[in-house]
Amino acid sequence: MASVVVTGGTGLIGKAIEHVINTEPVGSKFGKLPDETWIFVGSSEADLRDPEETRKLYEKYKPTHIIHLAALVGGVYRNMKYKLTFLRDNILINDNILHTAYTHKTAKVLSCLSTCIFPDDVVYPLDETKLHSGPPHESNFGYAHAKRLVDVQNRAYKEEFGCNFIAAIPTSVFGPHDNYDLENAHVIPALVHRCYLAKKNGTPFVVGGSGKPLRQFIFSYDLARCFIWMLRNHDDVEPVILSVSEEEEMSVKEIADAIVKAVGFEGQYSFDATRSDGQFRKPASNKRLLELMGGFEFTPFEEALDLSVKWFSENYETARTGNTT
Repeated sequence: MASVVVTGGTGLIGKAIEHVINTEPVGSKFGKLPDETWIFVGSSEADLRDPEETRKLYEKYKPTHIIHLAALVGGVYRNMKYKLTFLRDNILINDNILHTAYTHKTAKVLSCLSTCIFPDDVVYPLDETKLHSGPPHESNFGYAHAKRLVDVQNRAYKEEFGCNFIAAIPTSVFGPHDNYDLENAHVIPALVHRCYLAKKNGTPFVVGGSGKPLRQFIFSYDLARCFIWMLRNHDDVEPVILSVSEEEEMSVKEIADAIVKAVGFEGQYSFDATRSDGQFRKPASNKRLLELMGGFEFTPFEEALDLSVKWFSENYETARTGNTT
């Protein structure tokens, strides 16, 4: 009987995988198999920086398969301030998961990386061959190097011990159960929260920056289906970018316009061009993903955004919003 443990199981992607596993028909392409047990583990259950706690977690659940999502994550300012903390904590988490999977003969580990680990100076679009072709952006120094090491470790474990350790590289993710803390949230949840508060309080909705930068986003439920597919069907140590196509890049203004519509905000709405835009664009290719899967139907952006905003509005009191009221 298969036992799938999802680390970071209470976060955005973990909750999306749980939703898909619980709603797709049993035995279907993205559904639970009849002989499977799925366990979603949060940080309260084990400190994965500690090898002994990691070992006890493995011995408790005896996973045959792992989807490894757990990580120390944060916004750009936290990443810049705590470079060593992000580097060391994530190295410890990843090393403990992979080494304990090896010692406990886990059949497969699928780890989650991020497109922010790609080189800063690179020819676009990003693709899987460019992962180690230069240093990452300085703002992601600690996190990016720790996550890159997962790919290095996967290859070393496979070469030396034959382990089936693989990795996925998602672009920016959004959806229900996102982190809406205004100090640390990514662009979509941050703008959704700001727009929600502007509507609630009758204040202007101000978007930082010019609105011109371009971004790719993948809906968390779509990403969950891709993870489940990879767990079932993909055994190549070469990582796979999980993303919508380059042609689906959207400007921050287009995203903000869609959020205004989804929230139903009718007040004053403007952009503060004195604030930094950050990186203008960092498009990634999903060519390899579509070749491997034989195509995939992504949820239309506005439909996915409506679902996300609806969840946030209905769960505002318990969502991850930080201390803002």
